[in-house]
Amino acid sequence: MAKRQEAVNMADQFSEFKELKNIDKITLISVLEESFRSVLAKMFGNDDNFDVIVNPDKGDCEIYQNLEVVPDGEVENPNKEIGLSDARADEDPDCEVGEEHTRKIDFTKFGRRAILNLRQTLASKILDLQKDAVYNKFKELEGELVSGEVYQVWKREVLLLDDEKNELLLPKDQQIPTDIYRKGDSVRAVIHNVDNKNNNPKITVSRTSDVFLRRLFELEVPEIHDGLIVIRAVARVPGERAKIAVESYDDRIDPVGACVGVKGARIHGIVRELRNENIDVIPYTSNPQLLIQRALSPAKITSIRLDEESKHAEVFLKPEEVSLAIGKGGLNIRLASMLTQYDIDVYRDLDGEAEEDIYLDEFKDEIDEWVIEALKNLGCATAKAVLKMPRAEIIEKADLEEDTVDNVLEVLRAEFES
Repeated sequence: MAKRQEAVNMADQFSEFKELKNIDKITLISVLEESFRSVLAKMFGNDDNFDVIVNPDKGDCEIYQNLEVVPDGEVENPNKEIGLSDARADEDPDCEVGEEHTRKIDFTKFGRRAILNLRQTLASKILDLQKDAVYNKFKELEGELVSGEVYQVWKREVLLLDDEKNELLLPKDQQIPTDIYRKGDSVRAVIHNVDNKNNNPKITVSRTSDVFLRRLFELEVPEIHDGLIVIRAVARVPGERAKIAVESYDDRIDPVGACVGVKGARIHGIVRELRNENIDVIPYTSNPQLLIQRALSPAKITSIRLDEESKHAEVFLKPEEVSLAIGKGGLNIRLASMLTQYDIDVYRDLDGEAEEDIYLDEFKDEIDEWVIEALKNLGCATAKAVLKMPRAEIIEKADLEEDTVDNVLEVLRAEFES
């Protein structure tokens, strides 16, 4: 059998494919071999009796054709067989009929058309691989922050390029209304959606998504990044206002204070990124009544009626507090509804005694603070709201002792009787 010769250097033919990003060496070797075999199959009818060995590091390619040795004059298929004399003359002097003879193939001798065909086949397969690699990479990154440089600004979208020159599309409806983009600007966004229709990856990013706000807080607040504080709910009207509810797993950490930072240092960075979007940070609670109270801040609520089954809340406030609860253009109540997942209706408390009502916090000298919090959790923020609720209902829902409730009622009645 002929000794295999040194490889033919094909570096000039596929050197540009040697250092491809996102494609591992094993896959690249497989694609190179597949490309050579595809061209060989077109030239010889099939590639069954060919061995293709590639070395992408050096640009080397070895191609060998395995032929059956037959008696001279009996060669029927020159692509499968070789006469005995020809085999012995081809550096295999000891071969015999019936043995296999391996012949070195010099691909470059097949001419310019064959080499061009190889390059086109290889380029097509590499392009498909690169597209798959880009899709798989970014599909796993959906919901993560990404930075890109503005490359092109169109009416309906902006084209960004990341550090690896991957294209990111920022549609108009995913832009903050006050955003202005110029070529060369650096833009942060969150990977919103990645699809691969017709093997053409499309990476869409967003700056209006709630997830974008979450990721910015994770970036700016180490306690959130480390899992000591968790964001329980987010509501946004991009570019205008947002509310987030946060909870701490460590009693020593104030979740709101940690998110705001000393003198607002942490939250100011996020506000600037969001084009001065106002952000309200409130402490999360699993109690829906208390969460609604906090979500409607800065308005102070008199009482709340909840229908947990239909997720509907009726909120009663003093007349002067109603406008605060609703907010400019209904923005505050809209965000509160989004944050709490309750449909909220606001009503003026027109009780003639409403003007004489007193907030429970004024009774801290006479009523334990934890008892006041338990009453607030019932949606009772004022003395009149507590006095209107049946005694038995307070005992049951607030989980307070009868003596404790009786003491509270006595203190509150005494205030108004006096």
